[in-house]
Amino acid sequence: MKVLKFGGTSVGSPENMRAVMDIITDGEQKIVVLSAMSGTTNALVEISNLLWKKNRETAGMSIGKLEANYKSVVDSLFERSENKEAGLKVIDTSFGTIKSFNSGKFTQTGENTILAQGELISTQLFALLMKEMGHDVKLLPALDFMKIDEDKAADSNFIRQNIARVLEATGDATYYITQGYICRNAEDEIDNLQRGGSDYTASLIGAAIKAEEIQIWTDIDGFHNNDPRYVENTRKIDQLSFFEAAELAYFGAKILHPQTVFPARVENIPVRLKNTMNPSDSGTLITS
Repeated sequence: MKVLKFGGTSVGSPENMRAVMDIITDGEQKIVVLSAMSGTTNALVEISNLLWKKNRETAGMSIGKLEANYKSVVDSLFERSENKEAGLKVIDTSFGTIKSFNSGKFTQTGENTILAQGELISTQLFALLMKEMGHDVKLLPALDFMKIDEDKAADSNFIRQNIARVLEATGDATYYITQGYICRNAEDEIDNLQRGGSDYTASLIGAAIKAEEIQIWTDIDGFHNNDPRYVENTRKIDQLSFFEAAELAYFGAKILHPQTVFPARVENIPVRLKNTMNPSDSGTLITS
């Protein structure tokens, strides 16, 4: 089984979600890790900052604006009225959670719960879309198996044991959809793997199930010899070692979360970086 991760840009619009669906629905069983839709986490961070400052009126306006954007997404994403209704229920539930923190004392747990809503929304909407199109899909709740310990490090043993349990309890499906970034901490509270952590989620899942390959899909054709978003005439690097990729990531190559390669390296699982906008390109392969 392969593990495929798609970032915020890849699921940043109804059109992009449909493109991702076309990429993954090849009949091969896989786990698909999704980030929040692009811009969502930034908006949720802004809302949290306003709540920390007790600026409740502005926070309420920001929450309302983001909620309206998502309702527009739901209207564009689904064709059937029952799926539009189910999509709006997802939005109402998540934004009800967010709004519940706009009163009383705000805590770090509250912020982490707010930040988790982006991935919870994107995965539920995407799974609904796949079901509407007739695909065999099930949701794997990341909060049931992703965990960090007291030192904020991934609890690999817990993840390995519990993803096996959750997969068995969920039952067979061709496509499993789960959330990147979010997890529980040692106190069993909602937490996260920090910004860019969806890459790390995919690698941890891949290592836990001993995946055939881990694929990280972004908006660039793999690693380049410089950042093509800022530098002209760069060239793609076809293959890298785990150590080379880790070094590039730690020194600022933002295409990959710095910790991503380590779980894969331990289990010797290839990591491939690919471009959602150019899926036929081979990308960059990272191996031992």
